[in-house]
Amino acid sequence: MIDLPRLEEWGRWAVHYRRDLLHDTVPFWLPRALDREHGGFLLFRDRDGTLVDDDKGIWQHGRFTWLLGRLHATVEPRDEWLEGCRHGIAFLERHGFDPADGRMWFHVARDGTPIRKRRYAFSESFAAIAYAAFARCTGEGWAGEKAIALLQRFVRHVPEPKFTDARPSLGLAVPMIGIVTAQELRALLGWDGADALIDRFAAQIRGLFWKPELGALLEQVAPDGAVIDHFDGRTLNPGHAIEAAWFLLREARERARDDYRDLGIAILDGMWDRGWDREHGGLLYFVDLHGKPVQEYWHDMKFWWPHNEAVLACLLAHEATGEMRFATRHFELARWCETHFADRVHGEWFGYLHRDGTPSSTLKGNLWKGPFHLPRMQLVASEVCARMAAQRRAAEE
Repeated sequence: MIDLPRLEEWGRWAVHYRRDLLHDTVPFWLPRALDREHGGFLLFRDRDGTLVDDDKGIWQHGRFTWLLGRLHATVEPRDEWLEGCRHGIAFLERHGFDPADGRMWFHVARDGTPIRKRRYAFSESFAAIAYAAFARCTGEGWAGEKAIALLQRFVRHVPEPKFTDARPSLGLAVPMIGIVTAQELRALLGWDGADALIDRFAAQIRGLFWKPELGALLEQVAPDGAVIDHFDGRTLNPGHAIEAAWFLLREARERARDDYRDLGIAILDGMWDRGWDREHGGLLYFVDLHGKPVQEYWHDMKFWWPHNEAVLACLLAHEATGEMRFATRHFELARWCETHFADRVHGEWFGYLHRDGTPSSTLKGNLWKGPFHLPRMQLVASEVCARMAAQRRAAEE
């Protein structure tokens, strides 16, 4: 365990997050993840980095490729990061797309043989940011054009039917991922279509999914935004909602949008109150809208990624408002994560904890967990803390 900076030592927090990113998290994955034989990345890793499965997830390929390109473009132009970004793009080009319909796969074998697709187009959204980062690093215009085309395909995609027409619903994930993907394309490519798309999806979040009278951001709603009073409609994912909050708070800062700031703060407050485990600490994975039992048996586990998103939401909320309660939440959350998730023996974080904070599994990588949520948090958190430290120094001069 390492000592965390004190509550408002933002300069030290910036150093802390950057140090963990560059000296703990990224080295866990690189260079061991590079598959020199078949291309792409081997990311399904145990606690000490041992490979436990050589299949490959397209989501994780897009995400890791984006991370490496983003690091090269905005942190330091290291050759190994550019090589890794290029390595990921080459695998996506060869094996990521179904030639029959142009859709992207979700799960492939080590040599790229397709295994399955999903109903949704999230592979395309994560590939969009990967191609955007590659274009930013290399100046290759075709990659930027492909990034925009992939985002547009994601936006146009209509999932294949899985249910009957008896209970139609809309999901929060699409507008959320639409916002953050557009933000990345704007930052990396200067894409001028981002603002309108973000406003469109933010309006959906506010108008359909956010229920201010309940203090809840729903995961699924009826097409008109009505609450679906069944298990699926009542199930909330506090960390997912808090992730949406920081996307909105980032947009508020980028475009001086007080309405997005206020919405992000309201979502963070409401879902923190619902999700924070007052007995053991950390964020519960699922809770019921009305306090009823939740159907999913893993509802009270602690997953790594909601805590990553909550760190960013708390930091951005404090930056936006100056309110100490958000700095206090950030400190409490960071201390809990350092105690329970961080693996100071082998690096990276455990992904899955029991409610009391003990590890449920030693896995560091699978189809869902890989080098994305944690390093993204560390990267963005270091940037936010550095800004707040600079603002404090300027105020004191």
